[in-house]
Amino acid sequence: MKHIIDMLPERLSVGLQQLPSRLLGQIEEIRVRLKKPLEVMINGTPHFVPLKGGQDVSEEDGVQLLSKLSRHSLYALEEELKRGYITIKGGHRIGLAGKVITERGEVKAIRDIGSFNIRVARQVIGSAEPLRAALCDNNRWLNTLIIGAPQTGKTTLLRDLARLISVGDEQTRISSRKVGIVDERSEIAGSVRGIPQFELGSRVDVLDACPKAEGMMMLIRSMSPEILIVDEIGRKEDVEAMIEAMHAGVGLIATAHGYSLQEAMKRPALEALASLQIFDVFIELTRGETPGIVRRITQATGRSRLVT
Repeated sequence: MKHIIDMLPERLSVGLQQLPSRLLGQIEEIRVRLKKPLEVMINGTPHFVPLKGGQDVSEEDGVQLLSKLSRHSLYALEEELKRGYITIKGGHRIGLAGKVITERGEVKAIRDIGSFNIRVARQVIGSAEPLRAALCDNNRWLNTLIIGAPQTGKTTLLRDLARLISVGDEQTRISSRKVGIVDERSEIAGSVRGIPQFELGSRVDVLDACPKAEGMMMLIRSMSPEILIVDEIGRKEDVEAMIEAMHAGVGLIATAHGYSLQEAMKRPALEALASLQIFDVFIELTRGETPGIVRRITQATGRSRLVT
């Protein structure tokens, strides 16, 4: 949280720091909306934070926040403003909403920003350890699809799997592998100026802010990964790139949005992946008091094990 606190305007940072430390450490999102109360999400529940000198976030607060994010130069954020989010030190991602400027049907920038969504990134070292036996068979990592609704911990689990695969485990004789991450939304590695902000091991190469389909092909051609990791697949182009990766002998670990395996597979692109039997294992996540709870593990053969 320190990087976020340091980046916020003083009035907002002071307000946040008035929260009990127990709650401060559980914040998942900070919603900064101009002329609206400052909102934080804690364990899936919204809370409004009292601010000194008025209950609502002011336009001046928004100006100060954007100035800090851009280091006083909006030109430096030109590419980020096209994507609609900024990644800051610590791997935290800040989504932006406002007036969208388009040209020939393509987004060129966001202006008059009225909302900031600060997603607090946390690395949970060891969160993927309990899944090692299910996902690694005879020193081979199985092609795996992780399915879950928003904020069920998909990216957190994916991040720790990247670390496990990169590091390996001498005790269980699991070899370390070369891992390629296509981090289209700058969430898995949380790279800032090309440097991942999370501990991913020493054998990981990251393509940051790159579309998944193009990125998978770029990594295969240039970095010869043994395992490819991507977040939130769902487009036809993603499926075609995964098929190419499979034919190239590259392992695949990915996430997809869905409340269940059955629901996810209703999407045309994912249905095609299932029919081609690209994935060996499906992991379904749910959310209890904390995100990242594995509800069910299903093998491609149809064998299923309910975990929670």
